[in-house]
Amino acid sequence: MKKLFLIGIFTILILPLSVQAEDLIPNAVSGLLMEQSTGKIIFEKDKDKQVPVASMTKMVAQIIILEHIEKGKIKWDDVIEVSKNASEMGGSQIYLEPGEKMSVKDLFKGISMASANDATVQMAEVIGGSEKGFVKMMNAKVKELGLKNTHFENCTGLDQDGHYSSAYDMAMIAKELLSHEEILNFSSVYEDYLRQNTENKFWLVNTNKLVRFYEGADGLKTGHTDAAKYCLAATAKRNDMRLIAIVLGEEVSKVRNAETISLLDYGFNTVKVQRLKKKGEKIKEIPISKGNKNKITLVTKDDVSVLQDKGTKDKKYTIETTVDKIKLPIQKGDTLGRIIVKEKDKIVIQKDLVSKSDIKKLSYFELILNTLKKATTGDIN
Repeated sequence: MKKLFLIGIFTILILPLSVQAEDLIPNAVSGLLMEQSTGKIIFEKDKDKQVPVASMTKMVAQIIILEHIEKGKIKWDDVIEVSKNASEMGGSQIYLEPGEKMSVKDLFKGISMASANDATVQMAEVIGGSEKGFVKMMNAKVKELGLKNTHFENCTGLDQDGHYSSAYDMAMIAKELLSHEEILNFSSVYEDYLRQNTENKFWLVNTNKLVRFYEGADGLKTGHTDAAKYCLAATAKRNDMRLIAIVLGEEVSKVRNAETISLLDYGFNTVKVQRLKKKGEKIKEIPISKGNKNKITLVTKDDVSVLQDKGTKDKKYTIETTVDKIKLPIQKGDTLGRIIVKEKDKIVIQKDLVSKSDIKKLSYFELILNTLKKATTGDIN
């Protein structure tokens, strides 16, 4: 009798949580909730179903643009002359005119806040030579991320046969986009202006209303077409935990927003992260020869965290590192090893260790000069 009573109490305690989880996004075709630093899935609904995703497609375009910015291939203040092709794009737009000149930064604002098709195509032409060339880059990026349920036919997300993704793939794309932290400088802004100090001043209002009224929300990308219906990739951060919520195929935008909030609320109410190492934290130094520096500093590429049920005590973990064979030259951000987190003998998580700085390989002549310099200063072991 006592055993049956305990089972009954257990059922009462657990059932509401299970029912709540099942009812989080009843109107969505599919969806997913993920914790960003660990990549752990907290909730899923038909996560691998291939569906149209509308302008959420542009997250991959944003990744490629930001990569080019970071590599110095383009600059925020570069001024771009608008093509006739880009100006003729329909749907969401910032009404670019042929021959108009606009900075990369303002075009990116248009993509991030207004989901502008014309701005996206214009940046596609700048980076890929044409939209077709840029779409090839987008599909290559998706393959690089190991995603199997995504294929793009255009860079805007306009409805087209063979253009699709899934809730899981969209979450992983959002996770990759968030690794380029500058995206939040754009996606978190609710309103701004283009063409300031001109007669054609243009008011930008973020299509993602959550950034205005949901605590911690600072991104990420909306989408809507007839085929995709209303979609949203949302992210919010509270107490060092960042969640990514994906909702696809909603009939009404208000329901899309409400069900996205249900996902985020569920995550913040039920789980927490125990952060073991911060992104960029120094983990190891390795002495080297034949380089313009005497040692390589290895740092964490991302936060190293473990996801736990909310209300539980932090656990104790052991941390190990492995280092790859070092070959010069090395660029800042190159992966050179792994940090391994274990609970007893079980591997809980593995993350990349990367170089903190560029290190070039010295030429034979530079090595001789370096040796002579050390000899004159007495700095020889």
